[in-house]
Amino acid sequence: MTEIDEAARANLLRRGFLLEYATLAWNVVGIVVIAIAAAAARSVALAGFGLDSLIEIGASAVVIWELSGTGESRQRFALRSIGVGFAALAVYLLVQSTVVLATGFHPEHSPLGIAWTAVTAVVMFGLATGKARTGAALGNPVLATEGKVTLIDGLLAVAVLIGLALNAVAGWWWADPVAGYVLVFYAAREVKGVFLGEPVER
Repeated sequence: MTEIDEAARANLLRRGFLLEYATLAWNVVGIVVIAIAAAAARSVALAGFGLDSLIEIGASAVVIWELSGTGESRQRFALRSIGVGFAALAVYLLVQSTVVLATGFHPEHSPLGIAWTAVTAVVMFGLATGKARTGAALGNPVLATEGKVTLIDGLLAVAVLIGLALNAVAGWWWADPVAGYVLVFYAAREVKGVFLGEPVER
């Protein structure tokens, strides 16, 4: 590899680290904001999205370890830990969303939740694009794959946003637990990918 190639790779690695640290910082702040909004509105979807943000922090940590040259065994352990987290998230959302629908519980409106999920969707889409491009340029499938997770996180923010907006505008209280079921599907898919997917090639 030439000196120019080494310099370019170093720049790409720095960009990858910056993207992951930005994701970490956003999700750390997001957990606090979403916790406040979820408690105030008693929203299952917001609570689930907050748990998803916590899991995303773990996913970003895995990539940072990988970019730092951490061994494969530690990476596999971390990925399985994230898989367990997703499984817990799926069970929680499945039970809570079903209880809310069965009892007819009406969550409150959440202007804070609407604002945060709207901004989060835009931020996650931007970060996902950066990770996909940087991962492809580096030839790093771990970074590129985590970019897809970030993209899905943005899509989940949109799903939760729609549920919150329908509840606020049209009074469709059931849109909140339905949005929770969307997160159940995502979490279950992630569990399958972690435990049954093909190992990442280095």
